Amino acid sequence: MHVVSVPRIDRWRIYHRLQELTIPCCCPSDGSLCVAVENCTGALLVRSVVQQFIASRQEMVDWLERCWQAN
Repeated sequence: MHVVSVPRIDRWRIYHRLQELTIPCCCPSDGSLCVAVENCTGALLVRSVVQQFIASRQEMVDWLERCWQAN
């Protein structure tokens, strides 16, 4: 298990989304979020979910623009 650093306020929403994606995770009583990353796809999904919750609107816009330019 890897500890993912996320704001406590977003921890449960991120946890539930990861559960929906069948990514093993848990929220210990110390306030952390632990995730079992088993492969590259899992790592990308964890990163994507975390970004959805913690990135600013401008960061998300910039990311989308980079994706569009790459195509």
